[in-house]
Amino acid sequence: MAAYTGPGGPSTATAHPDPCTRPQLLARLDRLRPLCAAAGLGLGVALTADPLAVPAGPAEETAAAEMPAHRRREFLAGRLAARRALRAVGLDCGEIPRAGRLPLFPPGRAASISHSAGVAVAVARAPGRGTPLGCDLELRPLPDGAARLVLRADEEELLRGGGWPVTALFSAKEAAWKALSGSGGTGARSLRDLRAESCGDALRVALRTAPHRAVRVCVIPVGPGVFSCVLE
Repeated sequence: MAAYTGPGGPSTATAHPDPCTRPQLLARLDRLRPLCAAAGLGLGVALTADPLAVPAGPAEETAAAEMPAHRRREFLAGRLAARRALRAVGLDCGEIPRAGRLPLFPPGRAASISHSAGVAVAVARAPGRGTPLGCDLELRPLPDGAARLVLRADEEELLRGGGWPVTALFSAKEAAWKALSGSGGTGARSLRDLRAESCGDALRVALRTAPHRAVRVCVIPVGPGVFSCVLE
């Protein structure tokens, strides 16, 4: 995989990344708070092993009880991360039930949640801000062969000349999918139905069927993987 540059400066993602302890990983995520704050977003982080990752009310408890143990831990850590993200922008939030597979937030509150390898992250929008919400955490790098599941031919230059690893492109599209879904649905069937292109040190990701519907995604190396967040 190739080197790429994000807002944090040059970095290299490889198939065998440098080891990163859990405290180091959390510290790196914590350093992203100013970047998120500048875009009107709050960042929340939680571990699946966090003792505070417990149901915040009966709806969460009922939903969690129906899940396998590992999924239950991810679900509760994600809810905790979302509450922390909302608190970072001055909003309190109790339990966050589900509508299908999606989180159902109280009026005036919204967040995007992602989890990977025992870590959950969330971004929440500050009151009065219209920033699209979408984030993704990938701590398990993808093999080069996964490119065919993420990209079409007109995006392959991002891998070759652009120097964006498959994991970064996958994560950016996941974050963009969430943001675009929140503004009227994507109508897309897979990540290949979104088109990514370089936009300075970030990526612009648009719907192929509606190129005017696009978001700018920041992709930042974090430990063995990446964190992606829609900034505008």
